[in-house]
Amino acid sequence: MKPFFHLTIALTMMLSMGACSKNEKAETVSAPVVGAITATSLDTVAAKARGFTVGAVMSAQTIYVLFDPQCPHCARLWQASLPLHNSMKFVWIPIAFNAGKSLPQGAALLSAINPLQAMNEHETALLAGTGGMAASSSVSDDLRQAIVNNTSLLNALGVESVPFLIGKNRKTGALISHTGAMDTPALAQLLGLN
Repeated sequence: MKPFFHLTIALTMMLSMGACSKNEKAETVSAPVVGAITATSLDTVAAKARGFTVGAVMSAQTIYVLFDPQCPHCARLWQASLPLHNSMKFVWIPIAFNAGKSLPQGAALLSAINPLQAMNEHETALLAGTGGMAASSSVSDDLRQAIVNNTSLLNALGVESVPFLIGKNRKTGALISHTGAMDTPALAQLLGLN
């Protein structure tokens, strides 16, 4: 009975973490990204992506997270990051695998007066199954282009699922990248906070 119990827990954990891809709504992928992601990739994201900053704004270390507003795995990573906001600066960068809802919601988050509050409300609603925040389908050309550019940047990196996190480990200074959701302890370890 115990081996079955442990297998059940392992499967539940695997299914609770994952990522959303442009080809399928959800996958059970959660792994460090390897291959073409380099320090140049980090510099490119820092220079070209448009997002909103939350957390310890004065922190010398910045973690970039590309996310789709309709991705429940992105919502889980958002929630996991909240306890780390006192220690780390995060830049959340909306992309749109599905322009129908993701693009207007991403634009609303980018233009929010208080992006922390807007993102909290949106992600809570998304995980509650209500589809997230209501957002006007009338999006300015500037915001539309920013999200299209963010999505193109993700594609140019060869990354096919979100959430996609890129930055440097605080302890080692090593480049880190990861796709998929994770819990707070795992995120803190990846970022070098413990």
